[in-house]
Formats: sequence, C-alpha cells, structure tokens
Amino acid sequence: MSSRFFHGGDSDSESSSSEEEELYSHSEEESEEESEEEEEDSEEESSSDDEGQGVGASRFLKPSGGAADDSDDSEDDDRERVVKSAKDKRFEELEGTIKLIENAEKINDWAVVSTEFDKMNRQVVKVLQQGTTPKVYIKIIADLEDLINETNDKQKTGGKKMNPINAKGFNAMKQKIKKNNKDYATEIDKYRDDKDAYMESEDEDDHQEIVEKPRKSKVQRLDALEASIDEEGFATVGRGGKTLVYTPESILKHLRSIVESRGKKNTDRTEQIRIMERLLEVAVSPYQRIRVLLTLISTRFDVTASSVQAYMSQESWRAAERELSALLETLEAEPSWIVVEGADEWEDDDKTPSVEKGEIFKIPGSVVSLVERLDDELARSLQQTDPHTAEYIERLGDEQSLYAGILRTLIYIETINKKLEKSESRQDNVNRVTIRRLEHVYFKPTLVVKILEEKAWAALPPALNSELTPRGQYTEVSELVQKLCNHLFENSEGIIRARAMLCQIYFLALQDEYYRARDLALMSHLTENISSFDVSTQILFNRTLVQIGLCAFRAGLCYEAQGVLQEICGSGRQKELLAQGVIMQRYSTVTPEQERLERQRQLPFHMHINLELLECVYLTCSMLLEIPLLAQTGSSPDVRKRVISKTFRRMLEYTERQVFQGPPENTRDHVMQAAKALAQGDWKKTQELISKIAIWDLLGSDKDKVKEMLSAQIQEEGLRTYLFTYAPYYDTLSITTLASMFELDAKTISAIVSKMISHEELAAALDQVNDAIVFRKGVELSRLQSQAITLSEKAMGILESNEKVLETRTAGMVNAFQRDQGGRGGRGGRGRTGGGPAGLPRGQPGQRRQPGGQQFSGGALGNAIKT
Repeated sequence: MSSRFFHGGDSDSESSSSEEEELYSHSEEESEEESEEEEEDSEEESSSDDEGQGVGASRFLKPSGGAADDSDDSEDDDRERVVKSAKDKRFEELEGTIKLIENAEKINDWAVVSTEFDKMNRQVVKVLQQGTTPKVYIKIIADLEDLINETNDKQKTGGKKMNPINAKGFNAMKQKIKKNNKDYATEIDKYRDDKDAYMESEDEDDHQEIVEKPRKSKVQRLDALEASIDEEGFATVGRGGKTLVYTPESILKHLRSIVESRGKKNTDRTEQIRIMERLLEVAVSPYQRIRVLLTLISTRFDVTASSVQAYMSQESWRAAERELSALLETLEAEPSWIVVEGADEWEDDDKTPSVEKGEIFKIPGSVVSLVERLDDELARSLQQTDPHTAEYIERLGDEQSLYAGILRTLIYIETINKKLEKSESRQDNVNRVTIRRLEHVYFKPTLVVKILEEKAWAALPPALNSELTPRGQYTEVSELVQKLCNHLFENSEGIIRARAMLCQIYFLALQDEYYRARDLALMSHLTENISSFDVSTQILFNRTLVQIGLCAFRAGLCYEAQGVLQEICGSGRQKELLAQGVIMQRYSTVTPEQERLERQRQLPFHMHINLELLECVYLTCSMLLEIPLLAQTGSSPDVRKRVISKTFRRMLEYTERQVFQGPPENTRDHVMQAAKALAQGDWKKTQELISKIAIWDLLGSDKDKVKEMLSAQIQEEGLRTYLFTYAPYYDTLSITTLASMFELDAKTISAIVSKMISHEELAAALDQVNDAIVFRKGVELSRLQSQAITLSEKAMGILESNEKVLETRTAGMVNAFQRDQGGRGGRGGRGRTGGGPAGLPRGQPGQRRQPGGQQFSGGALGNAIKT
C-alpha cells in the first residue's frame, strides 16, 4: 500500500524505508533553515516554488542524491529574485485611487470624487519624492477639469439638480481643481494638444522593477546569528520564536517597528532601548546613526512618562545627555544631514537615502525639543530630591553638562538656519534655546556664571562658535545677560519676551542696581497684563518683585522696599506665590489633579529666595514706618488714621496682649520687641535687638553695611517718634538736647525736623538763631468737638459696612434672578452658597485674584517715581 506522502505510486518495502529515512534525515538537517526562510520570505517563496513541487508534506521533499541536494541549496541561496520597489508600490496605490475617481465620475458621485481627489494628492507628493509627475495624474486632473466645466454648464442650462451631498462635493471640487491645476498648467496643455502621443511618451522607468541582492548563504546567516548572541550566551527572540539579527540593512525596519509601537499598552520600552543601543553599534551611515539617536532619546523620555517614578533616574538622564551630545557631534561632522521640524519622512526601509556633495537632506525631528525635555527632567528630579543630602549636590552638578548642551544646540540651530531658505528658517528655535540659556544664568551670582560659561566653552570643540555670543567676547556676566535679553526683545514676542524682561530685571536687582531695575519694570507695563500669562511666568514675576524689594532695602530705601514687598508678604501666602511650597488648608477644595500640577510648578531648592530673610526685611521696614505713624495718630486725634501694614499691626497687637514676654527666640520676636522699644523711645535697645537677628548673616559681605544703615534709620525714626509723641507737651525744644539724646549732629536733626514741617507732619517752626524748635499750639478741641469727630468716624465705619452688606445682597439677588431664568442653580440644578461665582469669596462677584500678591498695580514702584 503506497502512502500519499511519498513520491511514486508502486514501490517495494526497501524503497519505502529508504525514502522514509531520507525524509527524516533531510528534515533534521534543514528544519532550522526552512523555518527561518518561511517566516522571513513566505511571500517570495510561494511565488518561486519549483514547478514539480506538490502540496502538503510533499513540498518539503527533494530528489535523492547528494549532488542534487547541493545544487538545489546553491540555487536557492544564489538565485536572484525580482520584487517591487517602494516607488512601484506607491504608483500602484496612485493608480488604484485614480480608478476609484473614474468609477465615481461615471455615476456622478462627486462626494467620493472630492474625498479620493484629496487622497490622490497626498499620494502624488510621495511619488514626486523619487521621480517626476506621473502622466496618469496629469490625465486624470485634466479630464476632471473638463468634466467639471461640462457639468457646470449643464447645471446652468437647467440640467438635473444634484442632491445636497453631491452638490457640496461638486462645489468643493470646482475650487480644488482650479487651485490645483495652476501648478500643472504646462503639462495639462501638452496633454490636451495630443493626448495619445503624450501618454505613449510615458517613461518606462515608472514601472521598473529592481533586482534584489542574492540571499545570504547558510554560512553567512549562521555568522550573523552568532554575532547576535551576547556575552552571556543569550540572543533576542522576536515574534514567532525567530532570533533577531541586527545588521546595517535591518536598522530602518527595526526602527519602524519601534516607532509604531510607541504609545501602545504592554510595550517593553526598556527592551526597546536595549535594541536601539545594539542598532547604534552596527550603524554604518550618518543617516542611520541620526535616526537611531533621535528615536533612542525620545524612547528614554517615554520610560519616565509610563513609570511610577515621576522623574528620570540619574543614569537614564546622563545616558540621554551623552546620546544628545553624540547626535550633535554627528550632525556637526556631516553637514549634509540636518534635523528640522516638518521634514518629510523617508519611507523606504530597504535602503538608506544617498546625498550628493553640496546637497542637503532633511530628517524630521527637533533637537530643541530634546534639549528642553532634558532641562525639564533635570528640574523635575531636583524638585523631588531632598536638598539637604549629598544626592542633591551631585544631581545639581549635572547642570554643567546640560548648559554645555544648550550652548551647543544654539550653535547648531544658528548653523542650519544659514543653510535653509528664509521661509524655512526658524528664528523661534533660536529664541527657545536662548531663553533656556538665560534662565540658567539670571538668578546666579556672577562668579558662578563665569565658571559655568568657561567650562561650557571648554567642553565644546574649538571650531564651534556662536554668532549671538562669540567665544571669549562676553567676559562680563552683565554684558552676556544684556546681549541675550536684547536679542529676545528684538526677535521674540509674547511669553518669551516677557520672561526675558523679568530675567533682566531680576538680574539687575540682584546686582544692587535698584533704579535701573525699577525703571525697566515700570516701562515694561508687565504689572498691567501679567494676569494674561501662564502660571510659571506669574511666579517669575512674583520672584522679580521680591528681588526688587530686597534690592531697595539693601540700598536703604525702606519705604520703597516695604511698598513692594507688601504685595507678597502682606498676603500671607509667600510660599505659594513664589512656588517654594504648597500650603495645605484644612477646608481646601483643591482637587488631586490641581494639587499635582501645583507640586510640579515648585522651584528647585537652589532657586529659592530665603523666606525668613524676606519676612525679616518686611517686618523691619514696616516697623520703621508704622511706629512713627502710630505715635502721630495717637497724639493728634484729628489726623486721619491709616494703616501701612495690616500684618505688622496684627502681630504687634498680639504681642501687646501677652501677659508675660520672655527673651526673643526667633526673627519675629526680635522685631516685635524692637518695635515696642522704639515706641517707648528706647532706640538703643531697638538697635541691639535688630542687630542680634541671625538672618542678616545671609547677606554676606553686605551684612555690616545693612546693619549700619538700619542703625541710622532707627535713630532717625526714633527722633520722629519722640517728636510726634511729646510735641503737645513742649513749647520749645533745644536741638542740642535732641542731638545728645539721639547721638545725631545738629545738622541732621535740623534736616529731619525741616522735612517733617514741610510735609505738615509737625506743627512747629525752626528757630535757627536760638537753635531750637518752636511748637505751635493749635486750638484745643472742646469735649463736644472731640465727641463729634469720634461720632463721624463711627458713622463712616457703619456706612462702609452697610455698603458691603448691600453689595453682597445685591449680588445674591442677581444670582437668584439668573437661577429663576433657567440657570444651573435653579430647581434640579446645582445651587451656589456664595454671592459670586463658584470659587470666589462672597461679596466679590466676578473678581479674580491677580498674581503678584494683593491686586498689585504699581505699589511703591510707582510711588518711588513721585518721591
């Protein structure tokens, strides 16, 4: 009985057994090769089977005999196969779309024609990358134009009316074909002159088939397989159990599969990174290296986005930084290859593009985006690292390599902008890199910036140089900051320009140039429209405002300093406004998402402004202003009562209510006890308490200068407080006596008293002949007059409170009316308990909190101009 698995119909037992042995021996020797070939080239093998080969198991059998087997192996390995190129595939897709358009024309389905026309134009763009405009495309657009004109004439002469969908598609096609055919007018005219001759002259190259290289022999495949095995004896296994072999020819295919898997679930990105590292080792051409590096860096960032950890580990970040440096190095060494945004992607994975000398090939990508993401990841890691550990210091050391990368990216962007046309040149990319560079410089001391710049230029190749800031030209940090800011003022707008302005103001304030910083802040008008910017820019505005206030304090301008710092410190939310901490309130309505965004906006510790120093400066300035004012209003009941700092007044009242006061323990205690001593006229004790505050040590070399300034201010304000307090009890007062009491010279006391008299703060005259102050006694108020003044003040207070209540109730009635008109707060809706919109305080309908403290509108910056 013969089996259907063997050749021949009649055979004896010996022939059957011999054929069976041959079958199994052949299967054992060739199983690995056959399985690999079937998985890789199943389509090609199905078209190139031998004519005598059967179906089923018989297709695995080969004629017996060693010579025959060898000849078949050699033929199978060395024969050439004809396959279609990527160009032919695109051409076939184009022809298929043209057939659909022609079929839709026959049934007047203009909606389909319009859709397929757009698809055809997209396909033609890809075909044009590797050749000229196809003749079939010229034919279809010319015929379409003729058919549209003919159909349009019929519609005008009363032809059959189209349905709305067809009419819409037809009208769209009239506009599209008119606009599209302008670019091909010459070819269309040639086609219409002689249609047959035009189509016969079509080049045969459009359907040309390429000849694939001979397949690798078994020995070559085994060598590649051994090369794919790592040191530990393991090899990467792909789909179907096939061992992945990384060769220069397969790089683009592997990259294609990795890019297509981005964003999908259950994707092992760590394994993808390992694969791309292997691909980078076998890459031989610049194009392959650039493509692998672009994909590899992006994949490293994807790992962070999908992991539980909110920032990149130090090893991953440093690996990405090294790969970015390698990418820039490759692009600098190969000027023919440039990476730009919006470039067309190379879709032929079987071969790499070739570039002639002097030509430019554009690769889609963005080096600027990679640098920005690297910067953001470093900032995020610093946010979530304990600043009091050695790990934070080590992590902060990576900023040097990042700054060098930013500088190198800026040089590269300047270089490629020269090669591109004006329409393609991107000034925006230069601005984005420049603002990143500026934001690493503006808040640092000048000595630190100098070291940062020197090491960054030393890390770059000597041949690289920047047009914006040439090597070695800007030795002074102030000149460097000025140059970067001026460039952004001239070439940018919107947020980048505003941030550059704030950075320059911050830097000037840090360098104790108060008047320049103040004038620039007033001329920029940022206080008027800062609420329209994003949150991070508003935070930078608050930081700049604080730095201006500290600069004014160091300059001895306590009034200006208190007015500026009032906007931040008076709100009681310094941490939140400066992004240096999140304040968790007990009855807060902040959602987890809002809290997460708030934490992401926090600044790294090395960028913080010391809040204790800020509070100390604010309270000290408030003390020097409030204590003389309290003395003035206390001795003169007819003087209008006003408050400079509610926060200081509240703290002072709380201190005075305490029954027992021990020695001061913190900054606030020192200032409050100093304020009480100053109010009692003990200016020496005030000086002693203020000078003992330990936070002044943070001022460094300015510490002694600030303490001397404060001592002089305390002496002057002590004199003013004394005069306000005891003026009603004096007829004349000797200037010499005052000089001995306050240890000031007579000229200084005369100047202070003259200023008080000119400002109408003191009812007196200066007698220079007798060296004395003559006080003028005003008409003493009767008891009835004093009670009338008191009554009028109370009446004004009641009037103001009534206005507030009326405003609240009016707003409530408006909301109730809106609910009756069908608002969300009506029956079945979500009512609001407040008088205004949800999330706003009652009695303040529609009012939104402005950033920068409490409704900042110039503050002391504007008042400083008047003085």
